[in-house]
Amino acid sequence: MTSELFQLVLMTVVTAATPLILASIGELVTERAGVLNLGVEGMMIMGAAMGFAGAYSSGSTAIGALCGILAGMAMAALFGLLTIGFAINQVAAGLALTIFGTGLSGLLGAGFVGLKRDRSDQLHIPGLSDLPYVGQLVFGEDLFVYVAFGLVAGVAWFLSRSRTGLALRATGDNHQSAHALGLSVRRMRFLATLFGGACAGLAGAYLTLAYTPFWSPGMTAGRGWIALALVVFASWKPWRVVLGALLFGGATVLQLHAQAAAFGLPGQLLSAVPYLATIVALVLLSSGARKNAAAPAALGQAFIAPR
Repeated sequence: MTSELFQLVLMTVVTAATPLILASIGELVTERAGVLNLGVEGMMIMGAAMGFAGAYSSGSTAIGALCGILAGMAMAALFGLLTIGFAINQVAAGLALTIFGTGLSGLLGAGFVGLKRDRSDQLHIPGLSDLPYVGQLVFGEDLFVYVAFGLVAGVAWFLSRSRTGLALRATGDNHQSAHALGLSVRRMRFLATLFGGACAGLAGAYLTLAYTPFWSPGMTAGRGWIALALVVFASWKPWRVVLGALLFGGATVLQLHAQAAAFGLPGQLLSAVPYLATIVALVLLSSGARKNAAAPAALGQAFIAPR
C-alpha cells in the first residue's frame, strides 16, 4: 500500500469517527453526572441544520459551528428543564427530544435543502504535512478533528484530576450524598447536560460543514444512537470512546469499499455493517470482560431535594 493510499484510508476512518467522538464525549460527561439523555440524535440533527444554515448565510464556518453548538445547547436546556427542573422521566423526555429535533430541523432547514458550500479548510504545515504515512493524518486534518481529540483529553483530565470533576462524578454516583455534602446537584447536572448538548450540536455541525458540506433531513442517520452505545462500550471512560468511534469509522469505510467492489451482497446489508459491528462490540463487552467498569450508580434517577 502506497503512502498516499494508506493516509487516505486512515483519514477517512478518522473523519467518519469525528462526529461520534464529539457526541459521545459530551454524552459521557452528561451520564457521569447521572443524567441519561437519549435525545443525542435530536440534538445532533438540530446542530447539523442550524450549523449549515448559519455557515451558508454568513459564509463563515466558525459562525456555522457556533450556530450548531447553540442549537444543541438549546435542545439540551429544554431537556434539562423537563428532567432536572420538573423531574420528568429521562428516558421518555430523551425520546421525545429526538422526535422533536428531527421534525424541527426538517422545518427550519427546509429552505437549505439541495444547497452546497465549500468544505471547511484543512490544516497544512509545509514540510510536516508532506511527511510519508503520517503527514496528512496528523498535520492535515480539519479543525473539528483536533477539537474532538482536544475535548477527549480535556474531559479525561477534568474527570480524573480536577476537584469539580470529582464533584460531578459524586453527583452521578450518589446524588443524595452529594447534596448532603453541600453540592448543588441540579446545577451540576444542568451544566453537564448543556455541555453534552454543545458537543452533540458541534457533532451535527461537523456533518454539514466538513464531512458532507450540504444539508439533508435525517442526515445524521442514527449516529446519535451509536454515540449513546459508544459511551457504554467505553465503560464511561473518555479515551475508550475514541477507540469505539474509530471502530465504527473503520466499519463505515469497510462497507463503502465493499459496495464499490460489488461483492454481490445487498447494499442495505452492507450499510448495516457499522451498526452490526457496534452491536457485536457491546455484546462482547457485556459478556463480562470489563465487569469492574460499571455505570454511574444514580444514572437516570431524578433528584428531588429533601425538605
